[in-house]
Amino acid sequence: MRKLSMFQIMLLVIFGGLAVSGVLIFALAIGGGDTNTIGAVKIWGTLDQGAFSIVIRQATERDGQLSQVTYEQKDPATYESELTNALASGTGPDLFLMRQDYALKDAGKVALIPFSALSQAQFENAFIEAASPFLTQKGVTAVPLLADPLILYWNKDMLAAGGFAQPPKYWDELFNMAQKITTKDDTGSIRKSTVAFGEYQNVTNAKDIVATMILQSGSTITAYDNGGHLTPALAPRAGGATQASVSALRFYTEFADPSKNSYSWNRSLPEAQKAFASGDVALYIGYASEAPLIARTNPNLNFTASPMPQIRTGGKTLTAARVYALGASRAGKNPTAAITAAFLLASSENAKALSSALGIPSARRDVVGQSAQGTDDLFNKQAILANSWLDPDPEKTATLFRAMIEGTTSGTLQVSEAIQRADQQLAQILGL
Repeated sequence: MRKLSMFQIMLLVIFGGLAVSGVLIFALAIGGGDTNTIGAVKIWGTLDQGAFSIVIRQATERDGQLSQVTYEQKDPATYESELTNALASGTGPDLFLMRQDYALKDAGKVALIPFSALSQAQFENAFIEAASPFLTQKGVTAVPLLADPLILYWNKDMLAAGGFAQPPKYWDELFNMAQKITTKDDTGSIRKSTVAFGEYQNVTNAKDIVATMILQSGSTITAYDNGGHLTPALAPRAGGATQASVSALRFYTEFADPSKNSYSWNRSLPEAQKAFASGDVALYIGYASEAPLIARTNPNLNFTASPMPQIRTGGKTLTAARVYALGASRAGKNPTAAITAAFLLASSENAKALSSALGIPSARRDVVGQSAQGTDDLFNKQAILANSWLDPDPEKTATLFRAMIEGTTSGTLQVSEAIQRADQQLAQILGL
């Protein structure tokens, strides 16, 4: 009989916490070498099926445990509704990819891993800070796998034409850049833009950009109170919004104000990512996963990636990231096998292979901490810096952020009023 590895011991503890049969635990833990299998496990997700299939096949060639594990790619536009319906009807997957902003909304769909099996300290030591929404007050909702950090893309030719050799390191540099790079025709219409900021409908990642600025200011969007209840944090003090929220929203919307020298964007312009790929926007905030699409859209575009700009003084150095984790369906037929598969895929070797295959960082600290080349090194370092906030319902909060931004740019609301109203709407979403 071969000795148990540390990983297998951890699995024993996890299964014990889930009250799984001791006999089954023993069989799964020590198995029979390459002939051992955890059984059939079906995984759903929105990430590339080819990458997952390759990594699962390679892992199976090493030890055979994942030989009956399959991955099926789903359409991101219908993923949530399809997953909900499938789980309700008993035809859903055993494991599914859960993004960190859905961790709270989808918590009822997963089998919770208790802290007695995977402690908060162990989780935080193993995974990046941006994975924290998968931590609840009672346990872990899903096993983090991958991270997709928010970064700055910049057009080298446009910056050079404006006299800039480097992209901005700090947000306040955008004011000077906007005056020298943005060009308008005789009617005042924007022909070339410095940055796609200020609006919502045609700014690809507007919600995440503004949220990141708030986090950089040292504030947050939601927070737990002393009683353990999740509450709004945009305007926690009676009578007004936080200075962090005010500063972030005012800065972001200023670039859509025609009366300002920094005016660089409006809602009549094309969608931001497409405009950047077309060579009409100098700076674009997007996710690491967007780089291949931008390059395919315009192979002649002279662009590169840099770290997310920061607040010059008094802020926290960070960016945001979408973190993907594997959650075991509480309605699944074999939760033991599902959780085993999740931990096997999240192992250092498999996590690194998935990161390489998909072109985005791992969510594991030991993997992103390794040396890398080119943009991979940049993406890894940005993943390490990434933070996140606990989003109660991504669709509803997207509507909230849109109303907050457009209420300001339209002149309907003052900045502080827009934030105060958003805070009230957030309270309603939280059921307060």
